[in-house]
Order: sequence, then C-alpha cells, then structure tokens
Amino acid sequence: MGAASERAFPAMGAREIRAGLAAREFSAREIAEASLSRVRALDGATHAYLETTERLALDQAERIDAAVAAGELAACGPLAGVPVAFKDNMNLAGTHTTCSSRMLAGYVSPYTATCVARTIEAGGIPLGKLNMDEFAFGSSTETSAFGPSKNPWDLERVPGGSSGGSAAAVAAGLATVALGSDTGGSIRQPGSFCGTVAVKPTYGVVSRYGVVAFGSSLDQVGPFARSVADAALACNAIASRDALDCTSQDVGVDFTANLAEGVRGMRIGVVPAFMDAQGLTSEVKAKVVEAAEHLRALGAEIVEVDLPNAQAAMSAYYVLGPCEAFSNLARFDSVRYGYRDLGHADLGSQYEASRAKGFGPEARRRIMLGSYLLSAGVYETYYYPAQQVRTLITQDYARAYELVDCILAPVSPRTAFRFGEVSDPTDMYLSDMFTISINIAGNGGMSMPVGLGSNTGLPVGVQLVSPQFKDENMLRVAAALETVYGSAPVAPGFAPDAGEPLGRPAALPDAAQAVAGVDLPGLVGADGKAGE
Repeated sequence: MGAASERAFPAMGAREIRAGLAAREFSAREIAEASLSRVRALDGATHAYLETTERLALDQAERIDAAVAAGELAACGPLAGVPVAFKDNMNLAGTHTTCSSRMLAGYVSPYTATCVARTIEAGGIPLGKLNMDEFAFGSSTETSAFGPSKNPWDLERVPGGSSGGSAAAVAAGLATVALGSDTGGSIRQPGSFCGTVAVKPTYGVVSRYGVVAFGSSLDQVGPFARSVADAALACNAIASRDALDCTSQDVGVDFTANLAEGVRGMRIGVVPAFMDAQGLTSEVKAKVVEAAEHLRALGAEIVEVDLPNAQAAMSAYYVLGPCEAFSNLARFDSVRYGYRDLGHADLGSQYEASRAKGFGPEARRRIMLGSYLLSAGVYETYYYPAQQVRTLITQDYARAYELVDCILAPVSPRTAFRFGEVSDPTDMYLSDMFTISINIAGNGGMSMPVGLGSNTGLPVGVQLVSPQFKDENMLRVAAALETVYGSAPVAPGFAPDAGEPLGRPAALPDAAQAVAGVDLPGLVGADGKAGE
C-alpha cells in the first residue's frame, strides 16, 4: 500500500473499503495499522478516545484478511474492514467501560454489549472506546471526568454531547463509523455540531443489552458516519431482536434498500412551532428552510403539521429522565464495583463518601432531582403527569404521521458553542429542545449535515423524524438531501491532505495493557478488589 492510499483511508466509506479489500489494493491489517497510527497522531487534539483496542483490531484484521485470501469476503459482513469505535457506556469484554466517570474508572467489562458484538461480527475493526459526558448527563462532553472532547471543526468549541467523542472521532476521520447512545438528543445534537450523519433509530430497533443505562425507557443506540449509506449499513449490522433485551424488536428491514428512490411523492412535514421557537438562531433556521426547498425541488410535498404538546416535552423529560437515572445509578454502591473511598469505619459513611466523590456535579444533580421526584407526596404530583404528557406527545406524532411520511426540523437551536460559554444547567438543557420529544414518543430521528452556517461557518444539521419502526423513511429523505449537499467531509484540519497532524500525539492506553493492572487509588477493578 502506498502513502497516498494510507492517507486516503480516513475519507473512505464502507463500500470503498470493501471494494479495495476485494481487489486486494490493500489489506485489513493495513487499514487497522493506519487507523491506529492516525488515532495516536491526532487524538491529542480532539480527545475523542479514552482507550484503544489495538490487539482486538489486529486480530479482527487478520480474520478478514484470511477470508479475503480464501475468497470469502462476502461472509465477513457489511462492515468488513471498516474502522469502528464505541461510546464508553458500551461494554466490550477486556476493556474499561467508564461512562467517563471516576465512579467506574477502574471497571473492566466482563462481557460485551449486543450492539458492540454485532458491529464486530459485521466485520468492523474495533479501534477503541470514546469519550462522553459522565453517564451521558450533558450536551457538550464537558462533564467527562477525563476532560472534554473537542470539535474537529473548531478546537475551541464543544463537539456536543453526550456522545461527543463519537461525533468527534467520525468528523476527524479517526473512525469511519462510531456508535453512540441517545436519551434526549445525544446522538443527533453532536452529529449536528460536528457535521456528521447521526442516527437514533426507533426505540427497540437496537438492543440496549450491555449499554450502561441513563433512562431505560428513553435510551437508544445508533451510528455516526459520514454518509447516509454507511449509517444505513451500520443500522443493518446492529438492528434486530435480542433475547437478552425484552424491549428489542425484529423489524426485518434492509435500511439501505430505498436510499436511491428519492423523495418524489413523499409528504414531508414541518412544524411551525419549532421554526418560531425562541432561541432558534437565524443561520440554523435558514438551513432548515433551505433543506425544505431542496426537498420540494426534488419532488416532495412540504406540509405543515402541528405537535400541540411538544412544548411540554422538556418538562416531561426532566422528570422522567432523572427518575430513571436515580434508579439506574443506585447500583453504584462502592461495595460490588465502582469507586471506593477508603478508610471509613462503617459502610454508611463509605457509601456516602464514595458516591459524593465518585459522581461529578451533573450526575449528583440528577440523582438528587430524581430522588426528590420519586419521594412520597411528590411522585403523584410530577411523575404521573409526566407520563400522561408522554402519552399525549406520542399521540401527537401518530396523528402527524397520518398526514406525512417524515418530519423535517432543526436539531439544535444553535451551532457548536465555545467551551464554558454555556454554564447555566438550564441553558445547557435547551440544547436538546428540538430532540427530546422524539425520545419521549419513541420515534426514529436523525441529524443530516446540510453545510455550514452563514454566521459562524460551523456545521449545521437538520433533523429528520420518522414514524415508529419506519426509520427507512428518514434515511430515504436524508439520502435525497445528500445528493444536494454531498456526503460529510472530514473536518478540514484533519483531512487526509491537511499536512502535519494537529496537536500532540495522544498517549492513549491500549486495553490489553490497561486491564493488566489498575494502579489508581481507591478504584475497584473487574475482580471487585480495591486498588492499593
């Protein structure tokens, strides 16, 4: 493989990689080695990765190369040879799964999440684990206990969150496909900030088994990619029923099947209340209007639809989400696993100190809020009404889809903001004002990049929302928009022809070395023993 081919890997899509492997223009090992080398060289600038998985990557590459030599590449799966990476709330046996929290800094996964296993079974080359907001609580990756990731388009700005590391890795060409999780917009918002295709499938399409839960009735795993085709291939790999997750569904859909059909004859909804929302910046609004006009020119009918209860989604979410988070985080008790504050005379004081020091400020804020909302006398006042609002929002979407096939909306009210620019938690929560209702209703939603904002020059995404278990609708619309805007590029400073690497080489731990011994004080490892 020549230097030109190596430098081209970051910009290649899944089908280009597969074609190159089939033609024996390069090997899977060359892809793996070049990708890991690129992560080491460039991740010092983005801090997208927390840990690399070099041994797993090279072992997978060896299996793929053996299949190519035997003429059996077709059996390797739709992501054969594709560099992939995973948000660090997804278990992968033998690696740390930290959720970017001090609470789990020494935890080593004893098993692998279904979505991760299926990605690797589909031929993906696993490069490592990606940074995130602590336990997925945040919209900027600034709450990570290990430091924030940076937006490859502007290193002084956030990549969004909570799946900021996943979005940054794909935008910087440090992975071709990355998996994230979305509870209220945590795939779509960073996808918009970093200029990538970012898909949150319908709740239940992808198994949540092995994914550390934030809000169990809201969480959904989905892919980041730089093209709609790659995102659809990733959905094919990770979707389907899982006996280990009773909420998962077997949809039996090929997500790539209708990408070339165009939108002629489709009815696409726009929500006037979203377009007139306070806080929506003019450059984002202009991009949504522009996308609607392009879809109209491509043969779609644009229809106004009403979602009368959507304005209550934020209020309902910040009741339901903290309640479920409080319940899910109760398991971190400093006894079985997790951060353990040593030197306490009794279990009660150890438990209190360990949780106070192990969880960051945003995690503690949501735990306290959830505890209050589930307490006697308050539960009936807030939790029950929030569930009723959830039903109303779900019904609103169902009625809208009697009129349209897909809904077009903003993803975030603004483009990526600077670090420290949004310090008030309530203002930060408003980053998800257009995405939360989709999780409340359980519909599929995605962010599709539509160029750069006229004021900031930063990526803008539009949100496409499909009926439940009709995710192929939004992918079809996104593919039509891609004919206008093109597939997402690698961020300019990280493009293969950008010259010298940005920042310092990253000193990333390799999982095979990291799990051999955790010497951080007060941590409990996979064996349940506290560090010395």
